[in-house]
Amino acid sequence: MHITKKLAAAHAEGRATYSFEYFPPKTAQGVQNLYDRMDRMHAFGPAFIDVTWGAGGRLSNLTCEMIKVAQTTYGLETCMHLTCTDMEQSKLDDALTEAYNAGCTNILALRGDPPREKEKWEQAEGGFRYARDLVKYIKQKYGDHFDVGVAGYPEGPDEDTNADEHIAYLKEKVDAGGTYIITQMCYDADIFIEWAKKVRAAGIPDSVPIIPGIMPIQTHASFLRRANWTQCRVPPEWHEKLEPVKNDDVAVREVGKDLIADFCRKLLDSGITMHLHFYTMNLAVSTRMVLEELAVTPSSDSTDPTIKPLPWRQSLGRNRREENVRPIFWSGRKSSYVARTQDWDEFPNGRWGDSRSPAFGGLDSYGIGLKGTNEHNRKLWGEPKTLRDISDLIENYMSGKVESLPWSEAPVSSETSELKDDLIELNRRGFLTINSQPAVDGAKSSDPVFGWGPRNGYVYQKAYLELLITPKIIETVIERMDADPDITYYAVNNSGVLRTNTSEDCGPNAVTWGVFPGKEIVQPTIVETVSFLAWRDEFYHLGSEWSKCYDENSEARHLIKDVTENWYLVNIVDNDFRRERGVFPLFDGLLVPELRADWVQPKWTAPTTNGDVASTNGVQAETPHVNGVSSHDTGKPLTNGDLKN
Repeated sequence: MHITKKLAAAHAEGRATYSFEYFPPKTAQGVQNLYDRMDRMHAFGPAFIDVTWGAGGRLSNLTCEMIKVAQTTYGLETCMHLTCTDMEQSKLDDALTEAYNAGCTNILALRGDPPREKEKWEQAEGGFRYARDLVKYIKQKYGDHFDVGVAGYPEGPDEDTNADEHIAYLKEKVDAGGTYIITQMCYDADIFIEWAKKVRAAGIPDSVPIIPGIMPIQTHASFLRRANWTQCRVPPEWHEKLEPVKNDDVAVREVGKDLIADFCRKLLDSGITMHLHFYTMNLAVSTRMVLEELAVTPSSDSTDPTIKPLPWRQSLGRNRREENVRPIFWSGRKSSYVARTQDWDEFPNGRWGDSRSPAFGGLDSYGIGLKGTNEHNRKLWGEPKTLRDISDLIENYMSGKVESLPWSEAPVSSETSELKDDLIELNRRGFLTINSQPAVDGAKSSDPVFGWGPRNGYVYQKAYLELLITPKIIETVIERMDADPDITYYAVNNSGVLRTNTSEDCGPNAVTWGVFPGKEIVQPTIVETVSFLAWRDEFYHLGSEWSKCYDENSEARHLIKDVTENWYLVNIVDNDFRRERGVFPLFDGLLVPELRADWVQPKWTAPTTNGDVASTNGVQAETPHVNGVSSHDTGKPLTNGDLKN
């Protein structure tokens, strides 16, 4: 979506907006860490992000790649910097093509700085001399596809041109097709406001937003260095407040938060702008502190459908903006899911289940694997020597002490707390849990934990559990699952042996759905055979890579390799979304032989199937109902769980 349209819609409702700038890191690990940070900062609610280009386009390939990943994988509205300094036209064409194919619709067109090894700017042969020439070229070649931003300088761009003189050049860029202005960083609100008034007086219309560039204060030294580099004026009172605490970084951030927030309030109150653009320097804390001080971040109970229209974040890739269904297996690895399905053409239809094809990308084709170095992963996950060590690792993940697992890139979700005790208990008895969701019976769409979709709606979930089960006990678990008519499952091992109680022609089983006023039922999360087998390949591949983080003859490698090569990956759906404990009673009284313990679990009892009373562990429970009618009353088993629109 164009930045100008997005901002206009928000500002028409009286909502201030903000955005974040990032730059490409120098190392592969730094890039991955930045992706993780960008993903977390998405929760701050930015209208868009932009990624810098680098002097002379030195990092242009990485900029293009970051735009693609942010747009398609993380669902972030992006803006790509593009400079014409020392740039051949062919390189600019390649970058614009990549941005277009990634679904990016916003460009910040800049002349740019000369590369560090050159003292003065030089025009490349066949390139462009000024930013206005680049703007004209983009508009001529792509029409209105790109919203093209240009740079403004409230205190002048360089030693040769002051702020007032540059306004004439700024108007030329707008007249050439520029649709919004992002400014160089500024710390003096009065200077910015007066400059913005002169910009309007020069004939640049109100429809072209003037967006102030704001640099949060991280440390005293970096604050001074960047202010000197840009030659921007710092109000004397800022120095007076920062000087006494300059050696205490925490105190500097606290004082800086108040100074920056006051600066932002003056700009917002002036009516000059309703949007703030933060130069984050790839850091989160100082920016978050300013936003919280301004009280502009989304609240946890927000019902704004632009914040969470689906339980998973939608991609903004060009070919998948209408995608509204995903398999549940990749809830912790959305990056690999998007990568492996990026070439599908079914997404415009919005129905994942329509594909049913071998088009699901292979592992080798998309570089699916563990992130980070072996050393990093050993530090993160330790060196497990026993099954208890692995179960302890998973317990620490669920308690928030470990930020990720080999099969889950993201921290544990808030809804997992509903199942935390049962999941920890399962792991302590040797069942290694991978993924889960609790049953939900009609939570409001505004619910801070389970809610998603438009306001005044209701959302539902079936209990879901995915775990690794040793072959020593798999038959017992399968017998129990087969005895419960409301349970559907898939169990597969590394050799490809699949066990299931679903038929071959079974369609996708909707495990999450929502009911909203004036809309058909939305079913955004499913379980089905083709996707599970694709996930199975990826999961066991990740296990193999995890084992290779350790020395060949180490106990850790042998342990992880044994689990990876021999244990069953099992997913279980309880199609009765009103049953309180979901799938967990299936495991009552079971203990993996390698983990002997003193506790005694109640003897498991198969549930009755007479449609009147279900009994589990001797506890009577009401018959499961869907919309008030038991599936048993009609004789139709709820095995598919496929809710028809």
